Amino acid sequence: MPNGSRPRSLPHRLLALATGNWLARSYLAVFAFSLLVMFLFPESGFAMSFLLLTAPLSFMSMVLPLGPGTEGGWAVEAAAIGFWAVWLLLCAFVNAAVLGALLTRSANAASPGSRALLPRGPGSPNSPGSPGSPGSPGREGTDEARPASTRSRGIRALLAPAVDTWLARGYLAVVAASLGFFLVAAYLLPDPGFAGIWPIMTTAPLSVVAFLVASPVEWSSSLAWLSPLLFTAGAALSGLFNAVLLGRLARTLRAREVRPAA
Repeated sequence: MPNGSRPRSLPHRLLALATGNWLARSYLAVFAFSLLVMFLFPESGFAMSFLLLTAPLSFMSMVLPLGPGTEGGWAVEAAAIGFWAVWLLLCAFVNAAVLGALLTRSANAASPGSRALLPRGPGSPNSPGSPGSPGSPGREGTDEARPASTRSRGIRALLAPAVDTWLARGYLAVVAASLGFFLVAAYLLPDPGFAGIWPIMTTAPLSVVAFLVASPVEWSSSLAWLSPLLFTAGAALSGLFNAVLLGRLARTLRAREVRPAA
């Protein structure tokens, strides 16, 4: 098999997506700048911004056995910090690949050649005289139903990546488990403790916005019961958004795997 037609490995495809367009490269530049801010201004409020930029995967380092603060000899501490640094870079490249896949998919969908693949036969919607074509007798009767059906198809197409790949479905299962645990702790346990940290970690970074929106409601004694529901709704939307991005990444990687090289 020629080298040009040999399928590339998963790390190579991820690296190509993470560096292949301006959106992914801009994200990596912002991430590098956040690291510079952490070293130059460790006491500032933006010193930990790199964690939000690499969320949600970077938040998993909180439950990993190795990381900053690991006690032991200098060899153990150096290995722990090195492991954490490699994990952080991996999280950044995965997020950059997600953004790269998003832009790559949008460019492919809007490419001029994609319109040439549309059917133009007598039964196609774009052919003259067909029921959906301009000037056809049945067009007037379907004008009112067309916007609603087009809108519903657009929403289904937008959310389809969240459920049609194993990566996105697995992520949604983790999100559902964390939200279920949070609701049980918030409404059934006498002391929920830090149960909210799990949905925040699994649906970050947008879950931080949901937390900021739901927190003021808890200050009101009469509406305190509503705060967990607001946070759950916001975190669920955040998780759905992340699942769509993961699904798009999985689709792009699968397309690159089966697509022969030019």
